[in-house]
Amino acid sequence: MIFYDSPNPAPNPRRVRIFAAEKGIDLPSETISIVAGEHKAPGYLAINSRGQTPALKLDDGSVLTESVAICRYLEALHPDTPLFGTTPAEVGTIEMWIRRIELVLMEPIGKVWVHTHPFTARLPIQRFPDYGETNRPRALDAFAMCDAALGQSPWLAGEAFSMADILLLTAVDFAAFIGIPLPEDLIHLRAWHDRMSARPSAQA
Repeated sequence: MIFYDSPNPAPNPRRVRIFAAEKGIDLPSETISIVAGEHKAPGYLAINSRGQTPALKLDDGSVLTESVAICRYLEALHPDTPLFGTTPAEVGTIEMWIRRIELVLMEPIGKVWVHTHPFTARLPIQRFPDYGETNRPRALDAFAMCDAALGQSPWLAGEAFSMADILLLTAVDFAAFIGIPLPEDLIHLRAWHDRMSARPSAQA
């Protein structure tokens, strides 16, 4: 296998790196520089036609893209310790939170990134800064949603650390990078973030 990675602050490759670190999986990797535009080079587009990282080329030459899909594949190969749940309730709850992080939190963060950040100003896309700014409150509302959940349980999807926590950590850290820090009054989310950031895998 070859894992096509990109360094921080790219949140999606980091999800896979954290997951692999938690599992103790050694992934042979090749770094694709987004800053240098390597993700849009013909050689990489032949691997992932969407021009995005991460991607995982399997031993048979087939390719998986999308970070959660890659992690599900790795979970099937390395089921212990499970990070996608074991009981029906755990599996459903973790999947619910994965979807919420993707659609309710990362979606507005992505719009702020694309439409307002200086880095994306050089991309050949039409930007709408005012529209981007309207997504900041949506991201903050999503943070509040997570804070409420973490007031009820130690981890986002319940009593056990899971893939949902990995997604939330990468979202929170990427949001901070683009100028959406955690509000001071979200004490449960901030305490969770301190615990997450102290895990060795968070340095992946």
